Amino acid sequence: MDRISFASDLDFLKANTNVVELACSQQSQIVVVPEFQGRVMTSTLDGPQGASYGWLNRRFIEKGVDDPLFNNYGGEDRIWLGPEAGQFALFFKSGQPFDTDHWDSPKGLTAKPFEVTAQDERSVTMSSVFDVTNYSLAEFHCRIDRKISILDTAQTALILGASIPQGVGSVGFESDNTLTNTGPNAWSPDRGMVCLWILGMMKALKNGKAIVPFKSGDESELGPKAKMDYFGQLPPDRGYVGENYAWFKVDGMARGKIGVGPKRAGDMLGSYDFDNNQLTIIQFSLPKDAGELPYPNSAWEIQDAPQGGDAINSYNDPGDEDGEPTFFELESSSPSARLDSDQNINHVHRTFHFEGEFDTLNELSINTLGIDLNNLT
Repeated sequence: MDRISFASDLDFLKANTNVVELACSQQSQIVVVPEFQGRVMTSTLDGPQGASYGWLNRRFIEKGVDDPLFNNYGGEDRIWLGPEAGQFALFFKSGQPFDTDHWDSPKGLTAKPFEVTAQDERSVTMSSVFDVTNYSLAEFHCRIDRKISILDTAQTALILGASIPQGVGSVGFESDNTLTNTGPNAWSPDRGMVCLWILGMMKALKNGKAIVPFKSGDESELGPKAKMDYFGQLPPDRGYVGENYAWFKVDGMARGKIGVGPKRAGDMLGSYDFDNNQLTIIQFSLPKDAGELPYPNSAWEIQDAPQGGDAINSYNDPGDEDGEPTFFELESSSPSARLDSDQNINHVHRTFHFEGEFDTLNELSINTLGIDLNNLT
């Protein structure tokens, strides 16, 4: 697949909406669109002519018209609330079957612009107030405050706990997200709690895989290593589960999804593009006691364990209407938000892209994700 330049994506966005550009050097740049729910749309580590990492749904953006089900703009860091499905679903109306024909996103998450409340050269802060109703007809009055910051190399190394090798280019950014209960009623398990859910939509990789490390151990104590059957069991050529990691093919050509629960999850996941020697690492705020906390279950069914969901997910899209590859996602979630009125929960999601020689990036992968990239081939 031909690589689209950052300049091309930036010019396209400027022609269709208002953008916020953030940079910490001439090479490391990101672009944010408050109108598109405060999404980080894309980034680059090599200036305007460098590769653009976020997937943009150009056809939809050009139309400039709201979709009644989902304004799918794209973007490599967007904010949603979970769970997606189940008896406490936010993406299915009460009584509807859990299938793609009845999927329906909350308008506050896909159609309402975020308001900019603060901005400087390296960060922008935005907010939005909206209501959502779940499958069991519980109402949630919400405020989201969202600060996007671009990160320099020193911050990247500190966060990942690993030095960035010489000869490796990088760009990093974070979204710091706070969800507040603005209503009069407490959010509790009997009503179906919600969580912060960050999804990064990346351009599909013809020869690439998502990498999800997890803790090894007995399934009787930690549960399944990875959930591989969200949309039917993944065939062996599209997903693999080892002792301490899973890989997942992310070519944007077949619907599939994997997940890892909070008892097994670490605070990182990523992907590797073998065609372009490009490593992506996601790092997020995972509570130390995550394994003891409730996480909303997004499985497309009425669930026996509605608070037994995943902390990490990766999704692969089935391609567009012309059969062309589209995008894949790297996702993280907060625990369920059990909040009294005016209380809040916070979740930070960080995205890092690196390019360089394979051996150097493999060293970085081993030092951060704990995964030897040679094991993905």
